[in-house]
Amino acid sequence: MKQRITITLEEEIINAVDRKIDGRKIKNRSHAIELFLSRALGENYPKKAVFLLGGKGTRLRPITYELPKALLPVQGKTVPEHLFDLFKKYNIRNFIFSVGYKSKKIEDYFGDGSKFGVNISYVEEKTRLGSAGALKLASPSLNEPFIVTNGDELKEIDLEDMYYFHKENDALITVALTTVDNPSSYGVARLQGNKILEFVEKPDKDKAPSKLIHAGLSIWQPEALKFIPKGFSMFEKNVFPKVAEEEKLFGYNFSGQWYDTGTPERYERALKEWKGIKKD
Repeated sequence: MKQRITITLEEEIINAVDRKIDGRKIKNRSHAIELFLSRALGENYPKKAVFLLGGKGTRLRPITYELPKALLPVQGKTVPEHLFDLFKKYNIRNFIFSVGYKSKKIEDYFGDGSKFGVNISYVEEKTRLGSAGALKLASPSLNEPFIVTNGDELKEIDLEDMYYFHKENDALITVALTTVDNPSSYGVARLQGNKILEFVEKPDKDKAPSKLIHAGLSIWQPEALKFIPKGFSMFEKNVFPKVAEEEKLFGYNFSGQWYDTGTPERYERALKEWKGIKKD
């Protein structure tokens, strides 16, 4: 909940603040001051991210008979390593890897994360649990806002702006949305303003409610974990509809790079076109 305060500042400081206002990322003087204070206090981003790495990668066989998707290289680095670059840009370095298929190979490669300048702990699916069920395994360690990301997509998102959007809307879950020409292979968002009403799974192209799809990254409040049922469950089918009923599910539309590597064709495109994470 926001509170109104009155502060007195030197004119040169106010002028410096005003020069940062661009009407887009920094909308006004109040927003600017709040953003700068959040950065100074380290409250401008979640502190932890969960990587979902348990999938078998069946569409990438025969490659994934030998290697889990998390170890497939893109321009000399695995997809999780590219995601490290994104998160480290916002000083997010604490990760939980939810693993399953060929988990030992993943743990042997990434270890505790120290060689990558991050901290990694692990939870493991003994049986297939789905995206939401895999996240639920990590719930004992999630007591403040956190990020959930798929481990097989390359993405470039302004996480600071997304987190501000998440807080401004008092969301339980904010889903990153990206635009694709043909959404028929994905979960497609139906929105009312910024609120997500539902995800329509793999609609016909001419019947899709939008061209905005779940980009495989979301910000969660820990309270949202209560919506995950026991056993096998998926975000779009079992969790997001419940949060949408509470009018607490929001979509953050971003225009940065996004590449899915889940099929041979998409993997090849990522190899050719991914430009890496831009440094400020």
